[in-house]
Amino acid sequence: MAAIKKIIDGSTAAAYVAYAFSDVATIYPISPIAEMGDIADRWRIAGVKNIFGTTMEVKELESELGAAGATHGALAAGALATTFTASQGLLLMIPNMFKIAGELLPGVFHVGCRSVAAHALSIFGDHQDIMACRTTGFAFLGSNSVQEAHDMAIVAHLAAIEGSLPVVHFFDGWRTSNETSTIEMASYDDLKKLVVMDKVKAFRARGLNPEHPVLRGSAQNPDVYFQNREAANRYYDAFPAIVQSCMNRVNALTGRKYGLMDYVGDPEAELVIVSMGSSCEVIEETIKYLAATGYQHKTGLVKVRLFRPFSDEALLKAIPGTAKAVAVLDRTKEPGAEGEPMYLDVSSALRRAGRQIKVIGGRYGLSSKEFDPSMVKRIYDELASPRPLDGFTIGIDDDVTHRSLKIADRIIPDDGCVLKSIFYGMGSDGTVGATKQVAKIIGQTEGFYSQAFFNYSAKKSGGYTISQLRIARQPVKAEYSIESADYISCNKNMYVKRFDLVGNLRCGGIFVLNSSWTAEDMDSVLPASLRRAIAARKARFYNIDAIAIARKNGLGVKINMIMETVFFKLTGIIPFDEAMKALCDEITATYMHEGAEMVNRNIAALDLVVDAITEINYPSTWLNATDDTTGQSAETSLPPFIRNVARPCLRLEGNMLPVSAFSPDGSVPPGTTAYEKRTIAINIPRWDATKCVECTECSLVCAHAAIRPYLLTPEEAQNAPEGFVTRPASGKLNGYRYRIQVFPHDCTGCGSCAVICPGHALTMVPIEEDLHTQEPLLQYALDNVALKEGVVPRATINGSQFYQPLLQFSGACAGCGETPYVKLLTQLMGERMIIANATGCSSIWGANFPSNAYCTNTRGQGPAWGNSLFEDNAEYGYGMEVAVTQRRNRLAELIRAAVADQSTDAAIKAAMQKWLGAFNDPTASAEAGNAIMQLLPNDNSAAEIREFSDMFAKKSIWAIGGDGWAYDIGFAGLDHVLAQDRDINLLVMDTECYSNTGGQTSKATPLGAVARYSADGKRTFKKDLGRMMMTYGNVYVASIALGANYMQAIKAFVEADAYPGPSIVIAYCPCINHGIRAGMGNSIVEERKAVKSGYWPLYRYDPRRKAQGLQPLQLDSSAPDGSLLDFINGEDRYVDLKMLDAEEAAVLQPELKEHCDLLYDILLKQSQGNQIS
Repeated sequence: MAAIKKIIDGSTAAAYVAYAFSDVATIYPISPIAEMGDIADRWRIAGVKNIFGTTMEVKELESELGAAGATHGALAAGALATTFTASQGLLLMIPNMFKIAGELLPGVFHVGCRSVAAHALSIFGDHQDIMACRTTGFAFLGSNSVQEAHDMAIVAHLAAIEGSLPVVHFFDGWRTSNETSTIEMASYDDLKKLVVMDKVKAFRARGLNPEHPVLRGSAQNPDVYFQNREAANRYYDAFPAIVQSCMNRVNALTGRKYGLMDYVGDPEAELVIVSMGSSCEVIEETIKYLAATGYQHKTGLVKVRLFRPFSDEALLKAIPGTAKAVAVLDRTKEPGAEGEPMYLDVSSALRRAGRQIKVIGGRYGLSSKEFDPSMVKRIYDELASPRPLDGFTIGIDDDVTHRSLKIADRIIPDDGCVLKSIFYGMGSDGTVGATKQVAKIIGQTEGFYSQAFFNYSAKKSGGYTISQLRIARQPVKAEYSIESADYISCNKNMYVKRFDLVGNLRCGGIFVLNSSWTAEDMDSVLPASLRRAIAARKARFYNIDAIAIARKNGLGVKINMIMETVFFKLTGIIPFDEAMKALCDEITATYMHEGAEMVNRNIAALDLVVDAITEINYPSTWLNATDDTTGQSAETSLPPFIRNVARPCLRLEGNMLPVSAFSPDGSVPPGTTAYEKRTIAINIPRWDATKCVECTECSLVCAHAAIRPYLLTPEEAQNAPEGFVTRPASGKLNGYRYRIQVFPHDCTGCGSCAVICPGHALTMVPIEEDLHTQEPLLQYALDNVALKEGVVPRATINGSQFYQPLLQFSGACAGCGETPYVKLLTQLMGERMIIANATGCSSIWGANFPSNAYCTNTRGQGPAWGNSLFEDNAEYGYGMEVAVTQRRNRLAELIRAAVADQSTDAAIKAAMQKWLGAFNDPTASAEAGNAIMQLLPNDNSAAEIREFSDMFAKKSIWAIGGDGWAYDIGFAGLDHVLAQDRDINLLVMDTECYSNTGGQTSKATPLGAVARYSADGKRTFKKDLGRMMMTYGNVYVASIALGANYMQAIKAFVEADAYPGPSIVIAYCPCINHGIRAGMGNSIVEERKAVKSGYWPLYRYDPRRKAQGLQPLQLDSSAPDGSLLDFINGEDRYVDLKMLDAEEAAVLQPELKEHCDLLYDILLKQSQGNQIS
């Protein structure tokens, strides 16, 4: 084989093979394999031919259920079909998986294994999803590494074709799917030679076709179903041999050796582990280390590749006859079972064979929990003990059921690497991309192999990222985290106070910090613990102000290329001149779509790097630096969850928390983000009281509630500390003092507030200039200034902003277009909200453990928040509404009974009658309920009413989510719920793409926009969800854009809440995936432009207006001003199509404008009564 050496990730490796062997891919985006469909689609657009000499059709569906159905249909019609999925997505495919297997169709599902949502969502890797599907009749074939993701994908497709059975080819999500590694790839010409084309022809001949018709999928009765189900047994019996035959051909092609179950280790091993997935690489490396260091026991490993059909023969052949004890590792949990699935399979196989071997099972690595050599050694130690623990866990501290194995000693095998590096970055600063580029540059250099792996916070573009890079002279097989790094870089200076940055630095290693601090500053700004660690490791310490270089060259926060240059200069891993040439090539390839000027800026920045690197010659006294104990007493006074759970998690110490620290149902207390103080902004707003017009718009548009207006009484103002500047409040607020207060540690620095400030009273300044002066001023406001809620009507701009936001300091991107809407909602009605949140961006920025951005007011009230799934959110909220209505109706029954009871006190009766009259009034029902509770006697006569006391106030039920939910995967449920005439509200935050998974096309994506899965521009118009829902006639419908009309948005929310039936509010939400060229700090301005140009109309459809003789529809925006083309070409998603296909863009963009103009005319006529809805 003429091997192709490439540096790619596991998802790309599998997609490369799937493209080769498939006619059709029907897909739906889900982490961590969302890239696979996009990659395949780009190959299609580029005209890449597969082994059949054609491009693969790549089609996005509305859900994984739809994708599986389309895969089934394609296979049934004679096309070789594939799909890519994970987790809940795979579970949605289960019904079709039974059908595909039952019809003996050779489809291949490539699965990046991922946790399933139980007590909480997790996007990280384990085998719970595939284990939930093991009874479907699919074969399951696993890969242990990026190289195997390529090799086993070949086997999966070959075996499916030859064995007439569908195959799930699985690999570990994140650990394998997103790891980049240097691998050898087979050419499509070589792959074609492996295919038995007669089998392909036979399959195609089975396709449903009226030229040779057949019926498939009938309904059967009890007399024959059982027998027919058994008729396929011979296919499963034959399949292991077919898989091995295919493996043998791949072995001959690649020179690598694969079996159904491979054994590695001592041929006379007494202790054997059975496992599958990336853990096998860790175990194999540990076995070699134990043998080399004289471990007292002989050890071995059975790598399970073919999990279904499970081959007893292959297992028994693999386990040495000398084995006395076997530990079976499952990366899943099956509550209530005797053991996990593979443990039961292995135990059963050994029992049937009469092998007298002790077998124990264990769980490891759920949700990508680290699995390392020290854990492997501990398992072997346990196997060697007289009474090894069955049903153990490893890698956690189970102090509740006491099933975990405690690790006594740490081992670090020699992984053969010549350089190991760790890079701490922040989402959107380019660190992850930089690491991939470095891996690519070095990995493509003769004689080098690279491996890069990434850990992410789910806090969107403001979260932490940890990138790990290994460089070696041979393929890297270490599938675990680096523990002895040669080079560690911290690209965000505030991390010095949050993370143990150099705990994994080897003695004499290099530590690089990106900061504006001088060498003299380091003594005072670095925590004592970090200074001690640097000195103890004799680290070579360097500093560079990469942000200053980026600013000077107009690069914003993008410091990736700058920090890459630092890496190449200080490590010398390849000649610096060669590295710089490669970097310049990468810059051109990466930024050319943004224009030559951006390319030149990046290259100019590189020229400044070397001279800006400063070595910090720290004093020997750092070795004995003493900790600052200031604030320790405050730490102990923190709420228990914050002190015992949140703070350790935020320090990246969550792995050490015991089981007892967690609520079994996964619940989290409100308001935890107030304790995070992430300090991620580079610039923060500074308020000039003399220019302020007291509009409170800065607070209204802030995506993170990090700037707020305060009204002070004369006494509060008089007692304020020095520097606490206020101004006389104007108008109806005369007598108060007014102040705008910044929350500097919580600000993300987007600049939205300064951009929209009508008086230009806000200026963005470097955070270090104002941070320490603002801290005590903020604290005074929080501790001593009472909220002035209600001094201005609540449903106004100013009035809403004097209410405490009950969504604050979320994990959303800086300048997020979604959070201002939800924050505003909480200011209008947060104390009585119940939120059903669809999985997506909003569920992650609002509730990424241990963070809960939803908080309570001074009375302890606030939004109650829950997440079920992605696809069922409207139904989830519907169930909440039904439950609340039922419970309040029961309370009303009790109250009526009490009123009818002659023994009830007259005052209580009067209060109860008042409550019954105010039943549907949010404020009055709450006030009347409080009055009842104060009058009720403290005896058993009112016990049941007291049980329902939290139902007195009318609740506001909101199902919220993005357009992926509302327009696509959850549309059927949304449509059904709105048709039920229940009092439920839906908020659709329309980003016009699947923002959480990286910007894939949804039915909300407009014509001509470039998005993933529409890399050549979307060729159909956007679904008009609002007008569709108007056709019901009894649904309140609003289309809003906060930046275009603040009061229209407020009115829409208030009217939707007050409407005694279903409502839907559709909000325009600029997103980082749009590529707004002015930056996300201009997202509010972008909303204004969208409305002015006619791109996004504003309207409110209120069925109540019919009774007043009015048209239900009110059009709240003016006629398009003709600026639509200018507007859309300020965003990369539209500009990219002009660069890719200028002729097509020249057709689609005017067509989009014409369509938007037409839509406005239709709405105008309808609002004027010329069209009845």
